[in-house]
Amino acid sequence: MALRWYSIVIDSHDPHALARWWGETLAWPVVFEADDEVVIAPPFAEEVARSVPRDRQPQGWVFVPVPEGKTVKNRLHVDLAPAPDDAHQEAVDALVARGATLADVGQADAPWVVLADPEGNEFCVLTPRE
Repeated sequence: MALRWYSIVIDSHDPHALARWWGETLAWPVVFEADDEVVIAPPFAEEVARSVPRDRQPQGWVFVPVPEGKTVKNRLHVDLAPAPDDAHQEAVDALVARGATLADVGQADAPWVVLADPEGNEFCVLTPRE
C-alpha cells in the first residue's frame, strides 16, 4: 500500500500572519481559514481539484497554533529559487524587507542564502534556475 502526501503542517505562534507571509512569498492564496488553522495552496490547486478525486488531492501548507517556541534548527526545510532571469540578491533582499532574517546553519560560503521566516523557520534561497 502506497501512502500519498497530504499536507505539510507548520507550527506557529500566529498561524494567520505566518500563512499570509508564506502565501505572499510563494504567490499562493489562502484556501481555508479558521481560528486554529490556515491553509495555503498553489494557484493550480483548483485545476487539480477538477481532475483529481478529492481523496487524492494534496492540501498544501497548513499553519496551526502551538504555545511553545522554536528551539533548534529545522530538520526539514524549504528550498526556494528565483527564475533564471531573476537576480538572486534582489530576491533575498525582498524577503528580508518583508521580515525574513539571515540565518547561519553552518553553510559557510555556499552559493545559496539561508534565511529564517518571521517565526524563525529556516529556508534556503538557491541561485536562479528553471
